[in-house]
Amino acid sequence: MTRDQIIAAYTGYIACLNGQDWQNLHQYVSETASYNGTLIGLEGYRKMLIGDFQAIPDLTFNIGRLICDPPWIAAHLTFDCTPVGDLFDLPVNGKRVQFTENVFYEFADGKIQTVTSVIDKAAIAAQVCTGEG
Repeated sequence: MTRDQIIAAYTGYIACLNGQDWQNLHQYVSETASYNGTLIGLEGYRKMLIGDFQAIPDLTFNIGRLICDPPWIAAHLTFDCTPVGDLFDLPVNGKRVQFTENVFYEFADGKIQTVTSVIDKAAIAAQVCTGEG
């Protein structure tokens, strides 16, 4: 895939997530996708995302920055949301929090094959513990 094709596929993927269009996730994610070194496949990926939206009903993926070097794309995602219970083992319980995620995706055969994600959990902890947010 070219740089422009990967960027187009990635922005389509983000729109799919934000629309919770799980029926079409297969257009963007490989049947053999891995997440942070674990093979979870398309169904595991779908279940993970559905769980994210259950924990965070107002979840929206916002692209802050994109860097593309085929077959890789890196994104700095921003979140401003209100989880309903615990988030990453932190008692958020309906408090609005803001945090970021740095994530790298490898594309193969036109789909996301490998995902490596680092979420700024310290930012969430600081907001929950100090009342910021």
